[in-house]
Amino acid sequence: MFSKKTVRDIDVEDKIVLVRTDYNVPLVPVEAGELENEPIIINPTSESKQQIASDLRIHASLPTIKYLLEHKAAKIILMSHLGRPNGQRDKSLSLYVAAEKLAELLPGVTVNFVDDVSGPEVEMAIEDLPDGGILLLENLRFSPEEEANSEEFAREIVDSTHAELFVQDGFAVVHRAHTSTEAITHILPSVAGLLLEKEVKTLTEITKNPAHPFIVLIGGAKVADKQPLIDKFSSVADTIYVGGKIAADGYKSNNPKIIVAEDFDEDSTGVKLDIGPVSTTKLVELLQNAKTVLWNGVLGKVEDAAYATASTIVAKVIGENPNITSVICGGDTSGFVENLCADDPELKFSLVSTGGGAALELLSGQALPGVDGLEDL
Repeated sequence: MFSKKTVRDIDVEDKIVLVRTDYNVPLVPVEAGELENEPIIINPTSESKQQIASDLRIHASLPTIKYLLEHKAAKIILMSHLGRPNGQRDKSLSLYVAAEKLAELLPGVTVNFVDDVSGPEVEMAIEDLPDGGILLLENLRFSPEEEANSEEFAREIVDSTHAELFVQDGFAVVHRAHTSTEAITHILPSVAGLLLEKEVKTLTEITKNPAHPFIVLIGGAKVADKQPLIDKFSSVADTIYVGGKIAADGYKSNNPKIIVAEDFDEDSTGVKLDIGPVSTTKLVELLQNAKTVLWNGVLGKVEDAAYATASTIVAKVIGENPNITSVICGGDTSGFVENLCADDPELKFSLVSTGGGAALELLSGQALPGVDGLEDL
């Protein structure tokens, strides 16, 4: 059960709708002449040649955007952050590249970009935007007021965009009390987008009513980040399997539900960089009978193909089994699984979460300021 209103619960027709998306996408530099497409929208702000390495988060925003288009929102204004510019304008972190990608994904829809988030230039861009058009504002974090959770900054954005409704669809940032997640909800009627609803409902359901056997798979590097998750699911899961660097560094537990990887693949210097064949086989046997799997944290140094073996095997076992409700969360894990899906479209997962910290905090039972401020049903 999702306790907040969503876009389905309000009338968006003829309204200017302000949407907080999460377009904090990974970028890779390219040489001049290597870009796949020439810019196809207005106002490029960066001289750097970059393209998006993974567009998972842009694709994830499409259901809410398409809903607003289909229900005749007058104009759709998108806002997001990208990277950590620390309140300074950094041309290499311009959201122009995200607007360009969005325009490719929505042929026939006007997608414009403006290199500010408030002020006369934004007002002019709104005025010039045709009905049914989309405008992406520049990187919110170019302004230090974004992370300061400033109501004054929120008011500037609202006044400049003439927004009448706010839709929170940036799940990956709702654990932060920032201007675009918390302060904005004090100014506009505020509801959830379809991505936010899906993420919260799926992650909440897995904590309260998972089908059994329920396997929680923990990897990654930082015990401090993972221990709250282990503690949370110790009473819910049938088995918690710990791999990754945590296991390689000697994680121990007296809980009989917790299994820790015991053998590892090592490099020439003896550094443990992936769980080994014995541990992988034991994990695969566990997964064969699973009905629910929550996976957070890769099992090895997956950026090196030689040490991505266990994670690849596990992803295929989960993704090829239609009887498993599978939730993949954590930035590295979601990115890894997404790349596998790009190569093998037959792999299917119930949810590849767009939120790392937000998913962890929700699963651990912590409050999410960006959700709490939305209107209740």
